[in-house]
Amino acid sequence: MKVLNPAAVPATNGRYSHAALAGGLLFVSGQVAVADGQVIAPGDMTRQSEVVYEHLRLILEDQGCTFGDVVHVRTFLTDMDALLDHAAVRGRYMPSPPPASTTVEVSRLFMPGLVVEVELVADVSARG
Repeated sequence: MKVLNPAAVPATNGRYSHAALAGGLLFVSGQVAVADGQVIAPGDMTRQSEVVYEHLRLILEDQGCTFGDVVHVRTFLTDMDALLDHAAVRGRYMPSPPPASTTVEVSRLFMPGLVVEVELVADVSARG
């Protein structure tokens, strides 16, 4: 296994890595809208989703991948009523047909003001 922390993505707190490469799969840790220890756009599902998907894009790009290589997405929302706001952003990034997916509502995320966290698995076996 190889752990990855691309410089283009805000640094972790040292208790996790942004991604781990194992075999032909890239496991990307849950990404949230945080930079410099501060929540970006507290409570704003659309803006936070945009930040999250940009972080995911940068991690995939760092490994020579795109969203077309994603095989599973797991999304955590603090308010399922905001699902369509999140889905509108996700639709800008995910190919059609989309990969397998799980979405769940949670009571809270690890910092007040966060409303969405997304993790994914990508097949990197065909990358060049």
